[in-house]
Amino acid sequence: MIAMQPHDALALAATSFRLTYGQLNERSAGLAQGLQLLGVGPGVPIAVFAHRTFAGILGALAVLKAGAAYAPLDPADPPGRLDFILRDLQAPFVLAERGLASRLPKGAWKVIPLDEAPLVFSQPVALPASLAPDSLACVLYTSGPHGRPLGVEITHAGLLNLVRWHQHAFKVTAADNASQLAPPGSESAVWEIWPYLAAGASLHFPDPQSCEAALPFREWLVAEYITMAFAPSALASQLIAMDWPRNTALRVLLTSGGDSRFHPPAGLPFTLVNTYGTVETTMVAASGVVLPQSNLHEPPAIGRPIDNVSAVLLNKMGRAVRDGEAGELCIGGAALARGYWNQPELSARRFAPCPPGSEAPAFLFHTGDAARRLPGGEFALLGRLDDRITIRGYRVEPAEIESALNAHPEVKTSVVVAREDGPEGRQLAAYIVLADGAAPSIADLQVWLRERLPAYMLPAAIAILNELPLTPQGETDRAALPAPWPKPADPTRRALELRLLQIITSLLPANQLPPDETVVRVGGQPLLAALVIDRVRQVFGVTLNPRQLFEAPTVAQLAAEIERTAQLARC
Repeated sequence: MIAMQPHDALALAATSFRLTYGQLNERSAGLAQGLQLLGVGPGVPIAVFAHRTFAGILGALAVLKAGAAYAPLDPADPPGRLDFILRDLQAPFVLAERGLASRLPKGAWKVIPLDEAPLVFSQPVALPASLAPDSLACVLYTSGPHGRPLGVEITHAGLLNLVRWHQHAFKVTAADNASQLAPPGSESAVWEIWPYLAAGASLHFPDPQSCEAALPFREWLVAEYITMAFAPSALASQLIAMDWPRNTALRVLLTSGGDSRFHPPAGLPFTLVNTYGTVETTMVAASGVVLPQSNLHEPPAIGRPIDNVSAVLLNKMGRAVRDGEAGELCIGGAALARGYWNQPELSARRFAPCPPGSEAPAFLFHTGDAARRLPGGEFALLGRLDDRITIRGYRVEPAEIESALNAHPEVKTSVVVAREDGPEGRQLAAYIVLADGAAPSIADLQVWLRERLPAYMLPAAIAILNELPLTPQGETDRAALPAPWPKPADPTRRALELRLLQIITSLLPANQLPPDETVVRVGGQPLLAALVIDRVRQVFGVTLNPRQLFEAPTVAQLAAEIERTAQLARC
């Protein structure tokens, strides 16, 4: 999995550490031999509990060298979720970064501190002879449909296909500098790591301050001479709207296609590539370059299937549809995962045999996404056929959020949906009916969820209703659920506010705020004011003065100033 690089070639780099390929190989080999001496081998899952640092990669690489399968855990996950994953996984060992071992729940597993693991070099580490292409490489946990996390079994064949396609498609070499942004435990992190280390490239970790917003992240990308980067769609949409200096080394920006809505402007110094995939399809099943278009409201296509992967559109009867018609997107080929961990029935439903007479591979994964094939051969997503949601690159099962809410002693029932009218675009919203006599605050409910769910699954808004609206069939009428946040009366103004919010937050080292709050007093910061004035002139063709920015501290007020100035210019 790791390229044969010179001993002193840079492998991993961050502000607090630098690790060469020689150091990475020696340390992982010693730890791998220690695991083998403990009886670890093919099919054995080993949990790796580490922050986004070299320790997590060291642990994962050691597990792979020992012939076993690694299961990354995210330190940001609440204790209850970690406890469920470890008990479901039944891993005999947990490799834990220094300082994190105390946060692990108690169980039958043995904790091995990553920083203090003994290095054993008495004999070289060799993969077991029985290791086959369909052997387990890693287990990744994702949001599950039954209210709890679900493990996905990724094989060596699937991971190797991803690595080889990525290296070939983007001409990855040892001279590349790649970023590692995704949190541990996410499928994106797996994709960010192995194609580059297998090519001998160097992997760079931005510090938390560089990840807070688009502007510091752009500055970090430029300063570190990053040539390949992945960014979730929300961050990517801000990056492509920014100006880039001449010394930009970035040549490819990858983003996820499940919720991507943006086309790049002309003149970017790098190529924007949209990708589509699920954990069950080893992260990437389709990919394509996103070209500038005049119709910026048309979502980009997700591209074509990657090497050794097939995509088929099936109707409700399980038969292939004609080109141009909508159907469920089903994926087959080398990218398929082996199934779900300890879930044979669900595996049999989702990874189903190919319909008779079809030219598709023997088994297909039913994604639940509706799509159609475009005239050029690319695929366009049309929405979901079930309740599963894609938010900021993460696939979320509302049932898992609803299960956490319904476990609250004062909640009678709940429903979670994704709304397109949120202050920051597509956002999760939860609707709750309380038990008789109950009166918890929204803040109490938010704390309850934070203790049970990862951050990306937390609803942006919680609304308490007397009852949920129902259809004539007695099911929840999701279309009748009210907006949980104020909705502007003028859709044109709303579009202007959202675009302005995107511009301002791309220039700020802070989280995005809704337009009815004071985002920043831009007028009190001369450099920031100059940047905002310049971007407004470029995007809207309107020239503001510093006084207008000082007197309009919110996005909504500043949008009104832009409209008023534009109207005066036309008079």
